[in-house]
Amino acid sequence: MAGINIGKPSPLGSSITKLGVNFSIIATNADFIEILIFEEKNSTHPKCIYRLDEKFRSGPYWHAEIEGLAENTFYAYKVYQKKNHINKDYSDKILIDPCSRGIVGWDNYRRENSVNCGNNSNNALKSVVCERDKFNFKDYPRPKHSWEDLIIYELHVEAFTKNYFCKDFDEGKSCFTKIKSKIPYLKELGITAIELLPIFCFDPNDSPNGLNNFWGYSPINWFSPHYQYFSDESPKIIRNELRAFVQECHKFGIEVILDVVYNHTSEGNELGPALSWKGIDENLYYFLDEDKGFKDVSGCGNTIAANRGLVRKLIIESLKCWANEFGIDGFRFDLGIALTRGENLIPLDNPPLFEDIESDPELTSIKLISEPWDCGGLYKIKDFPSRSTYTWNGHFRDDVRKFWKGEEDTAWNMSDKIKGSPNIYGGANKPIKSINFVTAHDGFTLKDLVSFNKKYNFANKEQNRDGENNNNSWNHGVEGPTSDNIIQSRRKQQQKNLLFTLFISRGVPMMLMGDEIGRSQGGNNNTWCQNNLLGWMNWDKNEQDLELLNYVKLLIKIRKKYMYLINSSHVSSEELINYQWHGINTNSPDWSSWSHTLAFSLNKSTNNEPLIWIALNAYSKDIKFSPPKPSKNWLKIIDTFKSSQLKPEIINDKLVEVKSRSTVMLIANQLLGSNNQID
Repeated sequence: MAGINIGKPSPLGSSITKLGVNFSIIATNADFIEILIFEEKNSTHPKCIYRLDEKFRSGPYWHAEIEGLAENTFYAYKVYQKKNHINKDYSDKILIDPCSRGIVGWDNYRRENSVNCGNNSNNALKSVVCERDKFNFKDYPRPKHSWEDLIIYELHVEAFTKNYFCKDFDEGKSCFTKIKSKIPYLKELGITAIELLPIFCFDPNDSPNGLNNFWGYSPINWFSPHYQYFSDESPKIIRNELRAFVQECHKFGIEVILDVVYNHTSEGNELGPALSWKGIDENLYYFLDEDKGFKDVSGCGNTIAANRGLVRKLIIESLKCWANEFGIDGFRFDLGIALTRGENLIPLDNPPLFEDIESDPELTSIKLISEPWDCGGLYKIKDFPSRSTYTWNGHFRDDVRKFWKGEEDTAWNMSDKIKGSPNIYGGANKPIKSINFVTAHDGFTLKDLVSFNKKYNFANKEQNRDGENNNNSWNHGVEGPTSDNIIQSRRKQQQKNLLFTLFISRGVPMMLMGDEIGRSQGGNNNTWCQNNLLGWMNWDKNEQDLELLNYVKLLIKIRKKYMYLINSSHVSSEELINYQWHGINTNSPDWSSWSHTLAFSLNKSTNNEPLIWIALNAYSKDIKFSPPKPSKNWLKIIDTFKSSQLKPEIINDKLVEVKSRSTVMLIANQLLGSNNQID
């Protein structure tokens, strides 16, 4: 056996030294620990075992330097607990390193063998010693878009690239290689950031009824990219392919945001598998009750104790790994409010995790986004306890859907969301920390939102019990696909209306993969286990709604050009813009419960001159509106009733007809310039 030295407690995980490899792991209740070294990734027995006793311990850290080891060494741990009943003893299980940069052994892995009593050596995963090279920021610097300039496109990397209709996709290539060919598509669309559904290494077998977990909200590690998205299981290949993808995004000025899952793991409750954290120190990493049962506000069987210092250290180290080694530009925290809970799951006003993130100099330029809710009923959007974190605005989604569906008591709430939700985030002088969205991976696609009254999740094999029931959707007269041209036209209008509202509202807009081309999931609003046409992007141009695609491009172009009118942080105090609310008549907004119309203008604060006028008609009849008088002429640039893209059209009439369930946007002549074009 190679020589072994005491080593160092930092850095956590496995790191290459001059003599070999240093190993460091946190285990507060261990009696002793074994480091297992394997010859091959599928070896069932270690070639060497190194036992660490108290002399290899510094407080909660166990560490050792093993000479002669190098990059690509396969290893794992066995942890033997003190006999004090603090932790259950899982010393018969081979455990992966919580901080390992690579994980292998998927060919032989069997989840059930990590659940049942007994040895799992024949089917255990292994950790891999990896380099920790930094991302090449010199040649591929972060785009560093301002929040006001951010336009987010949420996608699942495999779903976006796994479709045989696209000739750009060579099925022999990895997802992250294939997606590079579609970065120009995203750039042309106008996207400035993509938000990837989880790419942490997860267990595809963590799903019921013989289905596979497709979305990946089931992590087994916070440092390793998921192997199925790459051309090879080799961590070196995986790490290089991911870096190459981020480099390509940066080259095109697109930021990469990761959806990260720190609130729970794939280990489930007390009946779940022991893969890593649970077997090492379950009483440290998870919230447990007095009977050693797992407390759960994640809906997935367990809840990570992110309030505890040693757990926070792992999360911070993970964030730094993705930001510094892969060049990731931001993070979206799944059920992020769960990370603000303290002991006994009590919500904390000043959660230490977010304070640690905000005070770390290596993370200060990273964008932070969070879901402000969890499955335990905690919902903090107005008072989310982090100064720099933007939040998914579920109220925006709900109020916009209800208005265009034609529900009562919606006009006032709609105006609030257009202004940036000041009733939630504060007044005009406060930053708008709202991530606005109408659809996301959870729920209907935009096409299905206007095509189905009910969800149809039977393919998920849970008797249609899963997925959200309250969708505020409307099928417009027929459930699902129809050949009725009138209904198809109404649905198209509504998609345009919803997208228009998204892109002209203050805050950060986020759209779902495929909404720009009318992608449908057949009424399934929870495709977490559907690695098939239901969950994939549709690249067949014969089935894409190309009119809608061009419309989205126009909307984004309008938003970018007139951002300074939407987000006042882009202008000086002398150029501030006021919202002036109207109704059918100028300066007469109708906030009554039965109102289904809304109109407003964006006016110069100095002389109240209107620069943009917008009318929204969610009523069942056509209505004529009276816009305010501009200094010169109005030009109509958006009319969602029209089936084709408008060229700017001069409006001389005092009254403007807005068709039933449609939107009209007028812009002052001087904003377009002499050629009357958006470009």
